Parts: sequence; structure tokens; C-alpha cells
Amino acid sequence: MSNPSHEAIIAASILSADFGYLADACCRAVRGGAAWIHVDVMDGHFVPNLTMGPVVVEACRRATDAVLDVHLMVEEPERWLEPFAHAGADRLTPHLEATRHIHRVLQRIRALGKGVGIAINPGTDHRLLDPILSLVDHILVMTVNPGFAGQAFLPEVLPKVRALRTHLDELGYTHIPLAVDGGISPETLPHAYRAGARIFVAASAIFHHPQGIEAGIAALRHAIPNKP
Repeated sequence: MSNPSHEAIIAASILSADFGYLADACCRAVRGGAAWIHVDVMDGHFVPNLTMGPVVVEACRRATDAVLDVHLMVEEPERWLEPFAHAGADRLTPHLEATRHIHRVLQRIRALGKGVGIAINPGTDHRLLDPILSLVDHILVMTVNPGFAGQAFLPEVLPKVRALRTHLDELGYTHIPLAVDGGISPETLPHAYRAGARIFVAASAIFHHPQGIEAGIAALRHAIPNKP
């Protein structure tokens, strides 16, 4: 089971935010209870979409002191570490599948003084993470195939989340929390929580909530099982 000291974290993914009011969206998300702002960077190659660059991270950094987690869905993430680090990212989360030099990438993130994340796609065997577990601060498991917001949660990924949590604990990595990203809503969050996830990245459920950003986060927090 996940380390009980891992408090549940809501990470607001600005992929679904109104970019005409980005600073306000970030501030409202944090006021509403999001501990992290999640920035999805896509290059049109690793995933079939093109999104945002360092200038967006700079804008988020000016708007909030919350943790900025930059999710690098890009080929050759090593080319983008410095630009996003200097833009104000607190954590950098590249994909295991995106580079042949993952040790070098993670070591460079640490050398830049940033938190080290690693992301894996739904079809990737979690045991491929074993050689780099000593280098990471959190693991992001995609619960959709990456590239677009608003996709349906893939329940078949839950056994992998559960197996990864058990595997980490057996190896002594109880301190590494698991994040899930994709289709996270008040309906799917409890299932991911019970599987061992503690960081919940949500976009549409927050920024497209009919009652507003704060209500979207409140609904997610209300869905956390056994919360204090």
C-alpha cells in the first residue's frame, strides 16, 4: 500500500484552461485547493498535438508560488530541460519512452535543482523503471494515451498502478508517490486512489466544471477516500 504519509494532491492541468485568462485560472485553481499546477508540453512528434513552451511556464510562475510540474511529452527531452528550468518549473517530468538517455536526463534535472519526475504511457511495463528508481521523486502513470485533454479514463491501467505501488514498496521505495493523469474526475479518482495513486492530475474536471474552477477542485477533493 502507499505510504500513509503521502497526502493526496490535486494537480490542476492548464491544458484545459482559458489561455486568455491564464494567470487568473492558475490563481483560482490554487485558491480552490490545487497544490500543483501541471503544465503539459507537447511537441507534435512524441504525441500528436502541439501545446506550450517556456513562456507559458514563465506566465504561470508570475501568477503563483504553487508547485509547477512541467510534463515533457516531447522527443529528446534533454533539449528542453534548461529552458523550462529557467522559466520557473519546480519539477520536470519527462517520459521514459522519449529518450535513449534517461539516466542522463534525470541526473541533469537534479543538477538543475529541480524535482525529478518520470512518466510512463499506459502500455509501458512498469518494471522498466527499476534502473532509475533511485533518481526519481515521483512517478506519473498515464491513464489515457497522451496527447489530448478530455479523453476517457482507461480502467485497464489500474492493475498497473496497483502493481507498481506494491513493487515500489517491496523494493523500499515507499517514499515515491504515484501520480495519475488522464480522465481524472470525481468518478475515477477513488479507483486510482485505492490502487495507490496520491497525485491526481486533472484538466477538464477542473477548468470545464459548470460551476467554475473552485467547484471542480472541491468535487475532486470530496471524492478522495478516507480523507481527514
